[in-house]
Amino acid sequence: MTQHGKVLAIVTNYGVEQDELLVPVLHLRENGVHVDIAAPEQDGIRTLVGDREPGETVQPTLTLDEVDASGYDLLLIPGGTINADTLRLHRAAVDTVLAFTTAGRSVAAICHGPWLLAEAGVAYGKRLTSYPSLRTDLAHAGATWADEPLVTDDANNWRLVTSRNPGDLEHFLRGIDAALRTRAGAADPR
Repeated sequence: MTQHGKVLAIVTNYGVEQDELLVPVLHLRENGVHVDIAAPEQDGIRTLVGDREPGETVQPTLTLDEVDASGYDLLLIPGGTINADTLRLHRAAVDTVLAFTTAGRSVAAICHGPWLLAEAGVAYGKRLTSYPSLRTDLAHAGATWADEPLVTDDANNWRLVTSRNPGDLEHFLRGIDAALRTRAGAADPR
């Protein structure tokens, strides 16, 4: 299944959950999608497994400050507790979320990734899922939380794809693929 489009993944340079970044990135690239990975610094991204064990180091393709969100079809926000908690403190990451949602483009967030949506103020009115410890934070941000492996919501004129944890990656990938197909269908009515 070859797809087209461009995806931007945003992470910090330390603490992103390895599989929540690498599994979607590899899946998309293998299916013909261009994927950029943005981090605060050009240094390698040191991933973690289960928030504890060292994972692979990945090289970002650009920094958060270099991101031009208008060139992408979907924003990918992986989790990892340290990554997600730190990412929401970066103004460029918050601005990137706002650029995607304001333009009506899709966002896919997994595990602790939805914290950034709450920080950006765009979780309001959305039905979503996440790692269970974010349930209260997301409810306070105006979202409706569900304990499901995949939740897709089109409220507020932009698509949100969310999953709970690395165990849901198969569902998460299906949701991302569907969002990219929908975006391609809107751009190309063939």
